[in-house]
Amino acid sequence: MNWWQALILGLVEGITEYLPVSSTGHLLLVQRLFGIGESEASDAFAICVQAGAIVAVLALYRQRVFEMWAGIRGNNPAGRKLATNLVAAFVPAAVLGFVLQKVVKKYLFGGNTWGLWPVVAAWFVGGVAILAVSVYRRRRQETDRPRFELDGLTVGMSLIIGVSQCLALWPGTSRSLVTIVGGILVGLRMRAAVEFSFLLGLLTLGAATAYDTLKHGREMLAVYGPLSLALGFLTAWLAAVVAVKWMVAYLNRHGLELFGYYRIGLALTVTAWLLLAAK
Repeated sequence: MNWWQALILGLVEGITEYLPVSSTGHLLLVQRLFGIGESEASDAFAICVQAGAIVAVLALYRQRVFEMWAGIRGNNPAGRKLATNLVAAFVPAAVLGFVLQKVVKKYLFGGNTWGLWPVVAAWFVGGVAILAVSVYRRRRQETDRPRFELDGLTVGMSLIIGVSQCLALWPGTSRSLVTIVGGILVGLRMRAAVEFSFLLGLLTLGAATAYDTLKHGREMLAVYGPLSLALGFLTAWLAAVVAVKWMVAYLNRHGLELFGYYRIGLALTVTAWLLLAAK
C-alpha cells in the first residue's frame, strides 16, 4: 500500500462511516480497485482506520460524552440513562458479531468466492428500502404519532435499535442506516435518531477497532508501516468531521431519500463493472 492509497482509504472511511451508504462496502471496493488483495492485514486496516472517525464523533459530541461520564459517576441521571440505553443497544450486535464473525468473514467479505457481490446486493436492497420508507413516511406524515428526543428513549426501544444494528453485519448494509431507521421506527425525531446512531457507533466501532488492533496490529504494522496508518487515521478524522456536520444538517431538511438513489446507482455501476471484468 502506497502512502497516497492510505490517504484515499482514510478519506473514504471518514466520509462514508456515518453516512447511510456503508463504509465497509466502500473500503472493500476501493481496495479492490487499488489491487490490494484480501488478507488479515488489509481487513484489519479497513477496520482500524475507523479510529479517526471515532475521534471525530468524540470531539463533536463531547458534551454528551461528558454527561454520560457524569451519569456513570452518579452525578447526572439523564447522562446515566443515555449511557444505559447505549449499552442496551450495543449488546445484541456485540454478541451476534462475536458468534458469527468467522461465518461473516468467510461468506460475505470481498475476499470470498462471491467477491463483491454480497456488498452490491446489500447496497441495492438498502437503497430500495430507503426509498420505500421515504414514501411510507410521506403518506403517514399527517397521522404519524408525535416524535420525541433522546430523553424519551427507553431500554426496550434501545434494544430494538440494537437488534436492527445486527443487520449491519452484512457488509454493504450500513450500520448508520439501520440504526437511524431503527431510531425513527421506535419514535425518535430524525435529529435524535442520528445522534443516537453516532453515539452508538462510538461503542460498536470502538470495540471492533480495539479487537482487530489487538488481534492483527503487529501484522498490520509489518505490512503497511506506521506512516500508512497515521495518514489513514488523520484523513478519516478530518473527513468524518465534515461529513457528520453536513449529514446532520442535510437529514433534518431532506431525509434519507438521496442516499437511497445513491446506493441503487452505485450498486448498478459496480454490477456493470464486475460483469465487464468477468468477460
